[in-house]
Amino acid sequence: MAGLFRPTWTPKISGKNSISELREVEINNSSLEIMVRGNNRENPIVLFVHGGPCCSEIPYVTKYQDLLEQSFTIVHYDQRGSGKSYQFGTDYSKVTASTHVDDLIALTKYIEDYLHQEQVILIGHSYGTYIATMAAAKEPNLYSAYVGIGQMSNTINSELDGLQKCIEAAESAGNKSDVAHLREWEASVAQGQSITPREYVRKYGFAARGINEDEDYLKGFLFGSEYNLLDAIRFYMASGMYQDTLIMEALNTPISDFVTEVNVPIYFVMGKYDCMTSPTAAEEYLNRLAGNFTRQMVLFEDSAHYPQFEEKSKFYNWMCNTFAK
Repeated sequence: MAGLFRPTWTPKISGKNSISELREVEINNSSLEIMVRGNNRENPIVLFVHGGPCCSEIPYVTKYQDLLEQSFTIVHYDQRGSGKSYQFGTDYSKVTASTHVDDLIALTKYIEDYLHQEQVILIGHSYGTYIATMAAAKEPNLYSAYVGIGQMSNTINSELDGLQKCIEAAESAGNKSDVAHLREWEASVAQGQSITPREYVRKYGFAARGINEDEDYLKGFLFGSEYNLLDAIRFYMASGMYQDTLIMEALNTPISDFVTEVNVPIYFVMGKYDCMTSPTAAEEYLNRLAGNFTRQMVLFEDSAHYPQFEEKSKFYNWMCNTFAK
């Protein structure tokens, strides 16, 4: 009972101009949980959009962003119907990517007003890139830049690339049964009916190489200060009920089909070994995007789907070299 209902908070950052907040805000008539952290609230704002869908990174992300907090004000939020933003008894079945985009744009305006800055650096991760790319295209004036980590693109091409790499890894390991099973998925993946089985993506090191995200979540739920066990229940209930619908929406409507122009500086940051989202497909998408902007493909050689965590020092240095005042 104590674990279920214990108070939650984010650890204090010392310094008279620092900020460390974990609280709810009202966005588009829905309560969203936000976490804002940084050594100096006047530093450039970085707004992270989590992936999944429904997979908040608030439970464990502070261990990976300590460097970033020195030079940026970092904002995370739990999307509508996800994690701490999930309200028991509320039906989120009609929430779509478009709903999330509207929430993101409204939250951006709120954060800019709250921290008295005109623009933020928008960073999407995994499914979060699906939302964030749309927001950057729709309201470019709100964002000084867009960074897509594990950027979604042509979903079928991306999934086929990942499936082929898993097959090759299984062949190299001599796991004939895995090879046979994975080949059975080729037709449905090619037709956009399914994604590469994630258990095999993880098995062969194409999800995370330098971190253990499952262990991070477990420790965050059990011992972290930002989530209690009731929040963990919210997290898993939301994932179980709404994740598949949002995944299929993104699978059936690839971002590369309808977002063809983005008029802000744009960077795709990909891990070399990522098979959750294909670096090859992402680069093809980046090269086709129209717009009056700087664009750059950044490849992290020792990472899979989480380069911002797997190589956090390298990511921090890249962020400072690219964006810091």
